Amino acid sequence: MYCRRFIDRPVSRREMLARCANGFGGLALTALLRDPAYGALLGEAEAAPEGAAAAASPAVSYAMAKPHFPARAKSVIFLYMDGGPSHMDTFDPKPRLDREHGQPIKMKVQPTQFNDVGNVLKSPWPFKKHGQSGIPVSSLFPNVARHVDELAIIRSMVSNFSEHTNANYFLHTGSLGSECHDLPGFVVLNGGLIPPGGLDCFGNGFLPASYQGSIFKPGTQAVANIAPPDASSQDPSKRDLLRTLDRGVLARLGQHDSLESAIGNYELAYRMQAAVPDLMDLSGESRATLDLYGIDDPYPPTQIYARQCLIARRLVERGVRFIELTCPNVGGDRWDQHGDLKGGHERNAKAVDWPIAGLLEDLKSRGLLESTLVFWGGEFGRTPMAQGSNGRDHNPFGFTVWLAGGGIKGGTIHGATDDYGYHAVENKVEIHDLHATMLHLLGIDHKRLTYRFGGRDMRLTDVHGELVTGILA
Repeated sequence: MYCRRFIDRPVSRREMLARCANGFGGLALTALLRDPAYGALLGEAEAAPEGAAAAASPAVSYAMAKPHFPARAKSVIFLYMDGGPSHMDTFDPKPRLDREHGQPIKMKVQPTQFNDVGNVLKSPWPFKKHGQSGIPVSSLFPNVARHVDELAIIRSMVSNFSEHTNANYFLHTGSLGSECHDLPGFVVLNGGLIPPGGLDCFGNGFLPASYQGSIFKPGTQAVANIAPPDASSQDPSKRDLLRTLDRGVLARLGQHDSLESAIGNYELAYRMQAAVPDLMDLSGESRATLDLYGIDDPYPPTQIYARQCLIARRLVERGVRFIELTCPNVGGDRWDQHGDLKGGHERNAKAVDWPIAGLLEDLKSRGLLESTLVFWGGEFGRTPMAQGSNGRDHNPFGFTVWLAGGGIKGGTIHGATDDYGYHAVENKVEIHDLHATMLHLLGIDHKRLTYRFGGRDMRLTDVHGELVTGILA
């Protein structure tokens, strides 16, 4: 049951479109900057010459326009923890929960998702300090803990929504552009669970249709119909004829988003026939690399996530700008433990801990971490008081995420929640602030980046967003 505290009325179509494009994936509207037909988004590019839309497919030119300032990050890997992991059980220890375990919480409680409020619930896992920074990490993440000096941990995140679908829309959507001519700019590696909100979480919102995410399934056949049905489909003359016909239609009809996107997708699909099987084939990786990620771990969900993390590294090497990893199915719920917190969080952490540590180590050893921004987090956190007896409800008032690589100051803790871990009380970070900071690391001033929609210039951060300077190197 929804407590209706955060949305007291249905949202309009325009509001939903706006929210769906102000999310995490929309960070890289830089993809649009390569195409002058979409206008002077930076305030510097010149408008497209007459007939430019008909002269070339929108997928042909992959040259990027000059950013506002030198970028620290070229690619983003989003390790999406679907469902909302508990911050006081992972990266934000709260000794007060130990002292008051089983007692009624001594502060005013906001309406929760299910309003089944129990007593204070201590963390089932001990915390230990790691690295030169001495940052505490719970025993749920023993492998990630070895890399804590690379992490900037934000303990003061807040969200506008306590319900999964709207929180996911707020966090997601859009795409990044690509330096790779043969693969999409926004790739979603599906571990087996599509988050609440469905595939719209990876949609394009108010951006052109070509900027939605491309979902790759596990296994060698990552994309449907990736293998050509017969040799005739490879005939260059057929492709040339289709390209001529497509350009003729564009010349007659003028710029049309859906049509241009369809043409671009057809051409990209052809190039993907060779690129995707090569990407998904891990036979060329060394045994040491496979072991680093935990590919052969006895726990099947770890195998799935390990393969995703390794493919994410391979996508970065190929110039793909934005890669999102979804969680594998661990035989129960995602990180959304309204009951059985201990069992659920342990299964989910076991699936991702070793592969994430392997990804960080591999990126660093190859010199890729300094240009790759890695982001770990969910759509909100959990409550310090129990839901029922052994679960935690949704908590958007204060939670934890972390970033590493591309311009991030490692070994850093930013912000704080109160003694219970209930509310952010120091250096509060809004979702729009996070997006603004990530855009900054990509070389973009979020206040100068706009896209014309609905009669006005839309910013990806709307009218909000300030840089989180405390986590910048």
